[in-house]
Amino acid sequence: MLDSLNYQRKRTKLFINVLFLLFALISFSSKKNVIRKTSLFETIMMETLVPIQRGISSAQFSIKSLINNYIANVNASKQNVELVKKVSELENEIFKMSEVSLENDRLKTLLEFRKEIPYETVTAQVVARDSHSDYKVFRINKGYSHGIRLQSVVVTGKGLVGYVYRLTDHFSDILTIVDPEIKIDGMVKRIRSHGMLEGNAKSKMNMRYIPKNDRVILYDQVITSGLGNIFPKGLLVGRVTKIEKEHFGITQRIEVTPVVDLDKLEEVLVLVSDIDPVKRAEWEVLDKQSGVEVN
Repeated sequence: MLDSLNYQRKRTKLFINVLFLLFALISFSSKKNVIRKTSLFETIMMETLVPIQRGISSAQFSIKSLINNYIANVNASKQNVELVKKVSELENEIFKMSEVSLENDRLKTLLEFRKEIPYETVTAQVVARDSHSDYKVFRINKGYSHGIRLQSVVVTGKGLVGYVYRLTDHFSDILTIVDPEIKIDGMVKRIRSHGMLEGNAKSKMNMRYIPKNDRVILYDQVITSGLGNIFPKGLLVGRVTKIEKEHFGITQRIEVTPVVDLDKLEEVLVLVSDIDPVKRAEWEVLDKQSGVEVN
């Protein structure tokens, strides 16, 4: 009797559990397929808010894109500034290297020229020019303490430049061959005709007293003759660029263009001694007259 009662209880409990599980499954299934009719208020709200939501979303996207573009542009701008700076630095380095290369070439030419002339020389740099005067003058960074004296001849590897007419212990002023005050006894190299060269302050020189019958031609080379006590013989001065024969005279007037571009000089050679002791004595006398002490 007791066993029968326990068995009946178990069956009843099992039935209740199965029934509860079945109810739970039915409820879960019915929730998945719930369809509810939208009210009028909900319809109005949806129709009104959806365009606003779409606009807000579009604005958010635009703002985000704008911010991203701004950040990208700022970064690109910074990169461009850095790149421009680097390019500028590289161009500056290239310019410096180019200038050093050009200076080395000029100095090499001067050094090679030094080997060809029987003079002691001083290499100097041009540090100033007199641009407010009719006189063609410039200053170099070497003076009496470097062995330079008054009337020391100044040249480059191409030819004659002028001579020292004023100096201090550390600087010298050079009177160039195109200055109106300068006079040089010159010679047409090809035909050995002598004449007087005078500067005309127009970057040219006039050569006078050449006989009319001497057959001077254009581009003849003109050199120093060695006459006088300043310029040694054989230095190239320039080339003939114009010839005018006087109708009623016995000479011809010749224009000579210097071979040295005096407006672009940067380095020069100063001849500080030669093999002529008489000229050296004359220089020392001039030094004393100018008030410069002679060692």
